[in-house]
Amino acid sequence: MKHYLFSYGTLLPGFAPKEIAATVRNLRPVGRGRVHGRLYDLGEYPGAILSSSGPIILGQVFELPDDPEILKQLDEYEGFDPAHPEGSLFVRKKCPVTLQGGRRVKCWVYGYNRHPGSAPGLASGDFVKGRSLKSR
Repeated sequence: MKHYLFSYGTLLPGFAPKEIAATVRNLRPVGRGRVHGRLYDLGEYPGAILSSSGPIILGQVFELPDDPEILKQLDEYEGFDPAHPEGSLFVRKKCPVTLQGGRRVKCWVYGYNRHPGSAPGLASGDFVKGRSLKSR
């Protein structure tokens, strides 16, 4: 059975910091996708507050290699402890993601597990676009 990851931020190739870049290179790109929620700029990384409807967050769907260590490395990077999700910075859960062609896939998504406070929202729902606008 194939497992998928939806990435909207620092787990995207080209945005992954050194400590997780080698793991991200093992992910197999499937295509662009979108999920419902609001995206916030938390400074060094974005945070998604997921929802079942409303605005969308844009990102990339990846097929995960058949290696449980990859998910463990991603969990560690995202501050997710499966034994104590309530205290985790991000929580990994399965969500329906719509690919560009309209097909829906269940993907692991890391949702921000805190209140975003005064962090600015990214109205476009696109971390990559938001970052390129900031660098101008």
